[in-house]
This record gives sequence, structure tokens and C-alpha cells, in this order.
Amino acid sequence: MGAEATILLTNDDGIRAEGLNTLIEGLGDICRVVVVAPEVEQSATSHSITLDRPLRITSYGEDRFGVSGTPTDCVLLAVKSILDFQPDLVLSGINHGPNMGEDVIYSGTVAAAIEGSLLGISSVAVSVAKWEPPSFKPALSVTRYIVKKILDEKRKDSILWNVNIPPVGEDKIKGIRITKLGSRIYNDTIVKETDPRGKDYFWIGGGKPGWNRDSDSDFSAVSENFVSITPLTMEMTDYKSIFDLKKWDLEWKKD
Repeated sequence: MGAEATILLTNDDGIRAEGLNTLIEGLGDICRVVVVAPEVEQSATSHSITLDRPLRITSYGEDRFGVSGTPTDCVLLAVKSILDFQPDLVLSGINHGPNMGEDVIYSGTVAAAIEGSLLGISSVAVSVAKWEPPSFKPALSVTRYIVKKILDEKRKDSILWNVNIPPVGEDKIKGIRITKLGSRIYNDTIVKETDPRGKDYFWIGGGKPGWNRDSDSDFSAVSENFVSITPLTMEMTDYKSIFDLKKWDLEWKKD
């Protein structure tokens, strides 16, 4: 690790979010930190890219930019337009709330890290497993440790990690576990209301999620006060189904 290393920092909670600003203040002595984050909250935007309107970039000082788009937009614009070099690491977070199990599909935080990985850059998504954590300082301490380890390794191949940190004091964090994605028990609800003009509208909300107990999962690690690191991959092919489908004799012919 050297002073020349550069982190591209982003999130989905917006450029004014406490988790993001905790990293800005706490990582500057490790390396250069360039911030390119959404102007407003973009939670649950997943890997969406803005195609229906122009994007605008606002400068908030040296190495700090707000984007009128999604977390994925931010990473694309940073790498392809704002920076004239490729950063050493894309760091997305610290997210306000957990990103475990199937939630990584919806998460804007994880999507930003995925975009970095697709661009060939080592990328990490970091979340605190509570919507309103009492403090981001323990998560900062863990993130500093992880960032230093990654930069010290100087890997030629890029990594993609999803990190969830228990919302407890630093002295109560028991360590780090390498985990797999857990499986969520969905309790999502649709709330139907009527507006003053008599028209129905809906809130997609959710009850508190439950989780299937699995000793190797991210949820189990965090619930036992361990930091969860789940390495992710973009390989989504179901190879077993390829083998099964070949038995279907799918030979379409025009009628």
C-alpha cells in the first residue's frame, strides 16, 4: 500500500449520508479518496442505469462529486469520465442497513460494487446491519482494516466482496467470518391507501425480514456479532439446468 493508491467511494444513501462521510473522514490517511455519489438517496435501485434523461455532475470541492443518478451511474461516470485513471478500489458504503442474502439483488450499494467489478476494479460493498446504527465508528474501523488488507495484497485479479458489520461496539465484534449469502424469509407487504381525490395508491413495504438459520451464512455471522465477508461472482449460469435442458430435445422448427 502506498500514498498513490486511490479509492473511488460511492453509496446509495446519497452524498450527504453519515455512513459515506464517516469513510471520507476516516480513510484519507490511507490513500486518496475520490467521492462520486448520488445527489439523493437511491436505495433499492439495484443495478439500474439512467437512460431516459441526461445526468448532471455537481462538484462539492476537490475529489468530491454528486451525480443526479443511481449508484451504478456514479461508478460509470467516475471511471469513464471524471477520472483519467482507474482507481485501485471501488468502495460502496457504509450503507445504512443490512445487505444480506437475496437483498444483494435489490441493493444499490452492492450494485455499485458490482459495476466496479465489471469494469475490472476490485470492489467492496460495506453495510451496517441496522437501519439506524448508534455509531458508524466500529464499521469505519473494520472497513479501514479490510481496505488496508486489499491494498497490501496488490492482487492482479479483481475481487467483489459484500461486507456486513454487526451494529455493536468495536469491543463486542468477535472477528471476521467468510460466509455465503443467506436465505431470507420474505414478509413483504403491500399497503393500499386512498388519496384525497379518491384514487388508490400503494406502498411497497415490508415486515421485518426473517432468515433461515444456516451456520455458514452472512445472517448467522452478523447475528453472532461477527463481521461477514461474502465473496460474490457475476456468473449466474445454472450449469445443472444446462445438462437437464439438453434432455428436452428442444429443436424448434417453423410451422
